[in-house]
Amino acid sequence: MARKASGDHLAGLAGLAAPLALTAVLIPFRVSLPNTDAALALVLVVVAVAAAGYRLAGVLAAVSAAVWFDFFLTVPYERFTITRAADIETTVLVLAVAVAVTEIAVWRRRQQAAAARRAGYLDGINAAARAVFAGSSPQAVIDEVCGQLTSLLSLSGCRFQDGAAGIGRPRLLRTGQVVTRGLVWDAGREGLPPGTDTELLAEAGGLLQGRFLLTPGPRVQLTLEQRLVAVALADQAAAALGGGQLASRQ
Repeated sequence: MARKASGDHLAGLAGLAAPLALTAVLIPFRVSLPNTDAALALVLVVVAVAAAGYRLAGVLAAVSAAVWFDFFLTVPYERFTITRAADIETTVLVLAVAVAVTEIAVWRRRQQAAAARRAGYLDGINAAARAVFAGSSPQAVIDEVCGQLTSLLSLSGCRFQDGAAGIGRPRLLRTGQVVTRGLVWDAGREGLPPGTDTELLAEAGGLLQGRFLLTPGPRVQLTLEQRLVAVALADQAAAALGGGQLASRQ
């Protein structure tokens, strides 16, 4: 988190400073340089700042570009006043285009992050599947799945128990919903219910092989996608058990 905050801070400073630096460079040429060319140069600077994917930095860069374009590059110079309609239109376009580019960059960064997360989820499922098909012992598969679940759901602990489902514990259902005391728990905002283990049933071919007991760590929001991946991992463990019985593992 500290590293992310530091990155946000540096990107924000760059967003404020970069357009100002460019307009300072363009001041000697402002009489001969068409304002449209200067505006395009400023938009390129905003694009460079926004490419990092930080919305605040991109917006700051957009506002900075529009402000300093007005102040340094439009008549009358060194005043926040624009007298020509064309300059007003150009200033507004600089701001609008810069903000639009920022939103596109933020969206692209989020898509890349989501793709990376999905790749990680698939790697976890594939690792469990490889353990199953490689003929690993049921305990080895369970250990692998527990490790994957711990990482996926930010757990403080995970263990497997054979036998029937428990009574009274919160449960992560196959639909990805978490229910506790007969009510749906908002795992998307609250994570897993605190203070108790949440059970995740391991089923194969309609047969219950046991359950994973998930001990929540610090509260972390869990997406539906994460919860469905957890169900898929439990299914891999159930496939490894193949209807056999394990000794209880506390």
